Amino acid sequence: MPGTRASVRNMQAVALDRGMSLEDYLDAWLAHARARVRLKTYEGYEGEIRLYARPGIGALTLSELRPLDLQGLYSSLLSRKPPLSGGTVLNLHLVLTQALSQAVRWGLIASNPAAGAQPPRPRRKELAVLDQAGTERILSAVSGTKIECAVALAIATGMRRGEIAGLRWQDVSEDLSAARVCRTIQATKGGLVTEEPKTRKSRRQILLPAFLRPYLERQKADQARRRSELGSRWQENGLVIDRGDGAAYNPDSVSSYFAGMLRRKGLPHVRFHDLRHAHATLMLSAGVHPKIVSERLGHASIGITLDTYSHVLPSMQQEAADAFDELFACAEPGPGDSPQYQGPS
Repeated sequence: MPGTRASVRNMQAVALDRGMSLEDYLDAWLAHARARVRLKTYEGYEGEIRLYARPGIGALTLSELRPLDLQGLYSSLLSRKPPLSGGTVLNLHLVLTQALSQAVRWGLIASNPAAGAQPPRPRRKELAVLDQAGTERILSAVSGTKIECAVALAIATGMRRGEIAGLRWQDVSEDLSAARVCRTIQATKGGLVTEEPKTRKSRRQILLPAFLRPYLERQKADQARRRSELGSRWQENGLVIDRGDGAAYNPDSVSSYFAGMLRRKGLPHVRFHDLRHAHATLMLSAGVHPKIVSERLGHASIGITLDTYSHVLPSMQQEAADAFDELFACAEPGPGDSPQYQGPS
């Protein structure tokens, strides 16, 4: 393709220019990355570079960039008023690491300066732990609202909000016992975009509990009523969750509506994403194997699941110890049965 060949030639021209500024290089790298990553990911890259890298170190020459320059940038961002969060600075470091790794591959610099810089280690945010009573209060609060089915899906499956927004009726089995996660809807500056899930593990089938059936049946009946009332104004997309006229519901709007609903009902603040955490916590607490929970969540590995939900593990450890005691309850040695250590023979 002519456009692609021209883009490659431009990249080659950039690679030959060893006197370019970091700002110019990052512009070229963003153009390269735009065709290789998701739009939402690209917007994150672009924002980090525009807001923090360009103003701080953009005027430096790429070939003269040193780890101390990056370290100084991170320190200035953390000490400014108001300070940037450690998590945001870490994200900036990861973006710059990717960008400068590409400069090494293009032969523009010999080594990656970001490899010698140390970003802050952000504090892990405490997960909002919802128990069964808490999830029941939330379900009661959203009963009869336009997000009732979305909330029930999040609690019962652990699906991400973009996955819920992208779920179609054709992805749900006829008997409402299983759902295939094969699309996600993301909000971008240019509007909503529909994409495949990011990883292979994210593309998955989830068995649905009978608990969900009445929510799905009510949603389907409500859509049929609205389709009839709106007539030609109805936008048929086959979505399980819609904004009211058949069109896709912006995941950000779902979160905003959910937060407002809890506030009006006098309930503690919980993010919509925390319903996904609630599903995982409830399943692990009920004794469901972490591997199964990991598969339902679409995590890339079981390690992510165990690390994220380590707050559940202490009680599981106690249950394991108690179970072992039950197995060997009759095998306790008597007073005179203490074994004597004889030493090596």
